[in-house]
Amino acid sequence: MAVPSPDLGTLLRVGPFDAALRAAIRARGLSLDRLREHLRARGVTVTTATLSYWQSGRSRPERRDSVRGLRELEAVLELPAGSLVSLLGPPRARRSAPAEIGRFWPDERRIDTAVSDVDTRWDERLTRLSQHDVVLVGPGREELEFRSRQVLRAEADGPDRWVVILHLDEHDRPLPELRGLRGCRAGRSVHRPGDGLLVVELLFARPLLRGETVLTEHTLVNRAPHPVATNYERKFRLPVREYVLEIRFSPEAVPAVCRRFAEPGECTEVVPESGAVHGVALNFGPGRYGFEWDWPAS
Repeated sequence: MAVPSPDLGTLLRVGPFDAALRAAIRARGLSLDRLREHLRARGVTVTTATLSYWQSGRSRPERRDSVRGLRELEAVLELPAGSLVSLLGPPRARRSAPAEIGRFWPDERRIDTAVSDVDTRWDERLTRLSQHDVVLVGPGREELEFRSRQVLRAEADGPDRWVVILHLDEHDRPLPELRGLRGCRAGRSVHRPGDGLLVVELLFARPLLRGETVLTEHTLVNRAPHPVATNYERKFRLPVREYVLEIRFSPEAVPAVCRRFAEPGECTEVVPESGAVHGVALNFGPGRYGFEWDWPAS
């Protein structure tokens, strides 16, 4: 005989957090997009992807601004004040470097495990001067490839590599292939298709001296069957002087409106022009910067 699911009142008393949040959203009858708009009206910027991660248990609000957003979400969902926040329990202890690298990812513990197999010791000794990402979306609304160009400066003698981390939302898809290397070559890599994770070392031609800069380029090409493109974001654990993000859509698949977001910070609607949108962030980070969009029903 099937066991009945706990009601909302019970879940708000005993949890777990993700199940209580799902039940509260279902009871309120609002989509994640509508919840995001309600929160935005209250001065809180939270993406639909973040709300989805919270209710699925892939991540939970822990930083101060996220917990503040959760308190506003309680009001939007017409819940008693503190009912969801109380289910979070004490903050999880953070380890040093790996956990910090995974700070803005849905499940930082998986990032922690993945990056432990590569060399990240130089990460904090490289200043991000410039980063330019280009995302190509195909005629079937699919993610085709991600192109990245960056300029880094060494703040000490010795940096010889940069670590790339890619996470696919759809874990049933093959991981992308690394191509188009310039100013670097591939080093060790970690492939975790079950987690949708790819981690690759990009090795410079030689170790840098303090004050030297390096320019690298690489492309990650998705394999068929391609994941559906609904968003792209870059996570910055450390600040970047200039970040440029372009999303280029095939003429056969251009959304009516995109939303540019910066967490912490803004969320702005942008209409694609000539089949593309772009955003520029100066002296940004730590945080997340990206675009998300919705496709009309077929």
